[in-house]
Amino acid sequence: MYDNCNLCPRKCNINRNLNNGFCKNSNDIRIAKAYPHMFEEPCISYKYGSGTIFFSGCNLKCIYCQNKEISSGNYGKIISIERLSQIMLELQDKKCHNINLVTPTHFVQSIIEAIKLSRKNGLNIPIIYNTSGYESVDTIKMLDGYIDIYLTDFKYYNNEIANKYSKAYNYFKYASLALEEMKRQIPNNIFEDEILKKGIIVRHLVLPNNIDDSKKILSYLYNKYKNDIIYSIMNQYTVIEKLPFDELNRSITSEEYNEIIDYAYNLGIDNAYVQEDGTISESFIPKFDFEGV
Repeated sequence: MYDNCNLCPRKCNINRNLNNGFCKNSNDIRIAKAYPHMFEEPCISYKYGSGTIFFSGCNLKCIYCQNKEISSGNYGKIISIERLSQIMLELQDKKCHNINLVTPTHFVQSIIEAIKLSRKNGLNIPIIYNTSGYESVDTIKMLDGYIDIYLTDFKYYNNEIANKYSKAYNYFKYASLALEEMKRQIPNNIFEDEILKKGIIVRHLVLPNNIDDSKKILSYLYNKYKNDIIYSIMNQYTVIEKLPFDELNRSITSEEYNEIIDYAYNLGIDNAYVQEDGTISESFIPKFDFEGV
């Protein structure tokens, strides 16, 4: 896979054994943190946290990314497949409810090998694939049987906006096709008590001055999936630095967010997580200090 890498829609066709792809990574696994994360959706973090592994690099270039230090700065430590499998087991030993793989797309082949090894050595908690949504269907098909929960973003409906903010003109096409494959693999949401064991959560981060695009996304998702997916409608957009697009240089207002929540409710969406106003000022950005690496 890494010889001529086409794992994501960028289709670099670069030999990542010798060079870095668009994601800024070679074939070496690079991570920045692995720890019990308490601020994911409640059915994921629950009491003891989600065992979250932050991979370095990304196949999107979101201008507003909150994790730029690792996504575009590529900050992280190189580890082996064997070490990645050990980290999964260590997170299980810490009573984490699941293993949460964050921006994992460009390391899928290595991750699959690590999952095989960790399961052989006793891993028995769900695996979460936490993605931007910008995925190749072929890559998602590779994950069939290895992933229990897809936690996927659905960022944009309008391709011009996707290109402007994330340099991904064809985002909607790939995100929608990838979600269809995810749903084929995991048709039902399965809970034990209040903990999600198998299923699909679709996140949408509401951006300031982009309310119409958010409405189109929710309308598309509801018309196709009704309440058979779990929605997570987020208001936590945070300005990290001054951006070249003035419309993004502020948080979303309560009025904007409430308009989206009302729209979702009127569509018929009731299987959803929403966030309170205080979330906007609360930092969800972890300190990338190699904890657990």
